Amino acid sequence: MTVSSFITGVSGARLVPDERAFLREALPWGLILFSRNVETPDQVTALTTSFRDIVGWDAPVLVDQEGGRVQRLKPPLWPSYPAGGAYGLIYDRDREEALRLAHMGARLIAADLRLVGIDVDCLPLADLRLAGADPVIGDRAYGEAPDKVAAIGGAVASGLLEGGVLPVLKHLPGHGRATADSHERLPVVDVGRDVLDSTDFEAFRPLAALPLGMTAHVIFSAFDPVTPATTSVTIVREVIRGSIGFRGLLMSDDLSMGALSGSLAQRSSRALAAGCDIVLHCNGRLDEMQSVAAEAPRLTGEAQQRAEAALAERRIPDAFDVVEARRAFAAAIGDHHASNAQAAS
Repeated sequence: MTVSSFITGVSGARLVPDERAFLREALPWGLILFSRNVETPDQVTALTTSFRDIVGWDAPVLVDQEGGRVQRLKPPLWPSYPAGGAYGLIYDRDREEALRLAHMGARLIAADLRLVGIDVDCLPLADLRLAGADPVIGDRAYGEAPDKVAAIGGAVASGLLEGGVLPVLKHLPGHGRATADSHERLPVVDVGRDVLDSTDFEAFRPLAALPLGMTAHVIFSAFDPVTPATTSVTIVREVIRGSIGFRGLLMSDDLSMGALSGSLAQRSSRALAAGCDIVLHCNGRLDEMQSVAAEAPRLTGEAQQRAEAALAERRIPDAFDVVEARRAFAAAIGDHHASNAQAAS
């Protein structure tokens, strides 16, 4: 199947005729869902099925299902999950217990997602939680130490993969130090190469073998004082592919975010020219989707090979007692929450 090098969003809970025509002609590599696309399990299943029927293959469907503030499938129809920082707090007292729970939580998320046809989760984060940074990352991060963040991120990725859902490592090469929210404006990180190499980048290195990764719309002035990572040849080649050693399929963060400048066509072409394999567009506005599609070539060469290698890691999960695991997970998280509250009082 020949597909195009972009992932698209759609406007609502059901595909409208213009979107169906667009998907049929443009053939995006994947679809990403947001809260506006989610009503009930049956509705989400129908939406993911419709998308795959139109594009004609078992195309990936993505979502941001982290837990905490970033959870597109929400209660009461879906379980609530803790923010990533909760695992970090447990890790400080009991490393093995934190990794066990991070793996279990991700395995449960995977079970939720597969039931409705979603097979890619934009998780884990390897962004650090650092003092003075914008709260857009905040408690989504697993902690402040690179080894801790990498360990928890690895447990989360393992749980997703075991559950038949592909993880997406984000936000390469690190959003945790940014002092602005890239949804709104462009963050600039003015920190030396040595510091970044031993902290921010170090959190990603142990996770560099994951199948999928997402860039950060952040300027790292020590490497490129003008261009954010998503559209910087220097950052993609020297840092993401070079220093960090990430070899998986690299997608941009959402092109419609306020951090990027220029038209959607310019943003798309710049990201692809910088070395992103695939560009991501999320807001579901058809005119913007068409602009991105016009700049996204058919997926070929090394990018296609990385895409095929990533999708080859999708698998049918082993038997898993979801009910018992959910009960045990909720009890353990509740106990640790109570312990944290007692320690803070």
